[in-house]
Amino acid sequence: MQLESSASQREIRLSVSSNAIITFCSDDQHVLWMVGSMLKEVSAATTLILNKPLDTNHGSGQPLLGPGRVVTSPETRLQYYIERLIGQGGFGQVFLARRLGRSQNVPKSVCIKVSSRIDGWLREAYFGQLLDGHPRAIRVYDAFPLLHSDGSPLYCLALEYATHGDLSVFLRRSGKAWAESVVRREIAGILEVLGKLHRGQMLHRDLTPMNVFVCETRKLKLGDFGIVRHQSDHRGVTASTLNLSMVPSDIRLGEAAKWQARDDVYQVGQLLGMLIKGDAGERIRSSEVRFLVCSDHLKEIIYRCIGERRKRYETANELIDALRNPPASLRPRSLKTLKGTHIVFTGILTKTRREASLAASKVGAIVHSMPSASTNVVVRGRPNPVQAAGRDAGLKLMEIKRLREKGHKIVVLNEAQFWRLVAKR
Repeated sequence: MQLESSASQREIRLSVSSNAIITFCSDDQHVLWMVGSMLKEVSAATTLILNKPLDTNHGSGQPLLGPGRVVTSPETRLQYYIERLIGQGGFGQVFLARRLGRSQNVPKSVCIKVSSRIDGWLREAYFGQLLDGHPRAIRVYDAFPLLHSDGSPLYCLALEYATHGDLSVFLRRSGKAWAESVVRREIAGILEVLGKLHRGQMLHRDLTPMNVFVCETRKLKLGDFGIVRHQSDHRGVTASTLNLSMVPSDIRLGEAAKWQARDDVYQVGQLLGMLIKGDAGERIRSSEVRFLVCSDHLKEIIYRCIGERRKRYETANELIDALRNPPASLRPRSLKTLKGTHIVFTGILTKTRREASLAASKVGAIVHSMPSASTNVVVRGRPNPVQAAGRDAGLKLMEIKRLREKGHKIVVLNEAQFWRLVAKR
């Protein structure tokens, strides 16, 4: 079997035999059988015929491959001894296997992922080639078809074996939270893979603890690209075929019709929170963020990831930058006059908000209840102890920081500075 990807990385040609070629377009609009039926054309010399028909119904719970079987790849001629079933999902089953014979490229222990569906298999084979050698992506060593004795097909991938299993299993076994420095480093690594997808206008849509794997030295790697989709523009792709346990509420409730890069970011925010908690059993709610045991800066990052959709980081690279760099300073700055400014109050003031608003209006300022693109002054009182994500991360302060990142110039004043400017009138 031969895989070829075009220069645009939007098409993959899978040559399975001399007279059977499949063209797979990564926008997932179609999978074309170019010449007849692939598996019926593959000769017995290149495909293993299994002795017993296998149940391909994933919902039945029956293994697609039995322990002790030896399967052969017609592409690499390597044989794999199936040891045991170690995982199962909506698109296939995963078996621990041992490579037989010698190979310079394929390790001794691998995972054999088996599916009766060709679409996910093609995508994973494609992305295995696209991301080959990336230190944070699970390697795809081999991709090949098998036939049942009744002629029905199975599609196999030989994948890198993650020593500690997926993240959900690892956290369930250990029950321990990860150190913040480790969480930042490892999630930034995962985001490097996601960033490559986003730059190519592709969306992962399945960044769950079951698809992030814990390898040696607790290094995290991203796998399972079976439902990745290519978007023709920045509006996203139709939100379907999703893991409901990790879907943003607005998509789950039908309020947003298309999955976007910021929804991938939502799932990464969930992973951040789960690692800090040491528990992947259920997703993190916005109201829980301020109770996480980590720095206020990381709380703010997590809150932005899983909070209001339009305020999330828009790409993986934006989130990497936030994880690796300190937050912008909110130190007070000097200002000569409030006349003509667009002002917002936040925190606890020594006088009522009504009094402060009236005083600002009298000197010619325009008072807003929430920050917006027109805001250029924020008056900050004492921090509210129940702010969403820490001392410097109430809802208004987080929005101020986000607007600053977009290039808006906003001056921060403390309450004493504000009253001095009011008194100047």
